Amino acid sequence: MLINHDTRCALDSVVDLVNTAPQIEGRESLADVADLRGFVERNQVSEVGRLDAHDIAAVHAVRDRFTAVFGARDDATAARMLNAMVAEAGTTPRLTDHDGYDWHVHYFAPGASLADHLAADCGMALAFLIVAGERDRLRRCDAPDCRRAFVDLSRNRSRRYCDSRTCGNRLHVAAYRARRREASA
Repeated sequence: MLINHDTRCALDSVVDLVNTAPQIEGRESLADVADLRGFVERNQVSEVGRLDAHDIAAVHAVRDRFTAVFGARDDATAARMLNAMVAEAGTTPRLTDHDGYDWHVHYFAPGASLADHLAADCGMALAFLIVAGERDRLRRCDAPDCRRAFVDLSRNRSRRYCDSRTCGNRLHVAAYRARRREASA
């Protein structure tokens, strides 16, 4: 599946956003303006102005809606959710070539709030997955003690863990040790 740089960045941002939820981390990862600013910097979200407490609540609401998209039972349900989010965000597609990147499309309106920015750009990135018949790439980690979201961009759609170095490795080591115990018993 061919994904351009901007869509990939938006997919990474929406995954990071969904994974900030308290039910994932055990605590609210976007609790204050400093956390929100950290999210913006970590994901290199462009054209973000001053942030305040209103932005925190609005981003939490958008996060909840994206979480629902990840859990949608079918494409039609996910499409309805995304259509509503993108429309409410006041999507305004425009070409831009900022920060050393070639021409690409931004979907958020100039001066949009962070929540509307995320709803528009990340919503369109998820919409592209649905259009391509690839919504099944939106996944949750298979590790029993982890529910982190991820987008499986592997060629053969075989990714099972949010991070193979942590969750995947931990489960493989546990399985290996269990086999060793069984063989020695």
